Amino acid sequence: MCRWIAYRGLEIPLEHYVTEPQHSLISQSLNALEATASINGDGFGLGWYGEYKEPGLYHEVRPAWSDQNLRHLCRHIRSHLFFAHARAATATPVSHLNCHPFTYDGWMFMHNGFIGNWGRLRRAVEDLIPDDLYHARTGTTDSEAIFLAILGAGAAADPVGAAEQIMIRLKGILGESDADNQLRFTAALTDGRTIYAFRYAVNDSANTLYYRSNRDGTVIASEPLDGDRDLWTSVPENHVLIADQGSLPATFPFSPA
Repeated sequence: MCRWIAYRGLEIPLEHYVTEPQHSLISQSLNALEATASINGDGFGLGWYGEYKEPGLYHEVRPAWSDQNLRHLCRHIRSHLFFAHARAATATPVSHLNCHPFTYDGWMFMHNGFIGNWGRLRRAVEDLIPDDLYHARTGTTDSEAIFLAILGAGAAADPVGAAEQIMIRLKGILGESDADNQLRFTAALTDGRTIYAFRYAVNDSANTLYYRSNRDGTVIASEPLDGDRDLWTSVPENHVLIADQGSLPATFPFSPA
């Protein structure tokens, strides 16, 4: 499965979490310790907020560990909120359009997980995307489809409620399938101010998710970035972590009924 990190806090260089730590995201892309696949080499992406409403983006289909540009970018780009994602593809091609994070109108999203039997269920899932958002569908992943569906369900007013609505509808689609009906949804969503990090699964165990806070800010990661595991807190399964400006991160139950 994929590996990702999200950061919210003081403005810092991206390298502080993406490339420098002992078990940085670059290291995890080559040797993940808490994933079903240790190699996550099917592309890489960065997304960050600066002076504009829409985030900056960098996507590359080469593995993160072989991209020399990445270290230079992470040293010179500074941001108060950024995402980074190392992809392990599940049933869709390796391409720039399928690299995370995904963005639309100031929103940003990345995902570690899958919808079981995606090839058969893709059309039903894409029907969850409203017509006025479907033009933003550029890739073929289940992740991008979930992102646009959540936006269409009212994320601007209630991001957690919109995600709950889509999970309920996905459970209905999966329940009608006569094949594998598993869903893993470990994802990060942001409007450029607040990060909503979900750890949820249906008929499966959710992929890992941790967070750590200090006076600079909060970093959320698929697995700890260093050996100080006592300083990292695991997000419980079927919970959402909310990291907002000026307040400590907090977890809340996320169990769409």
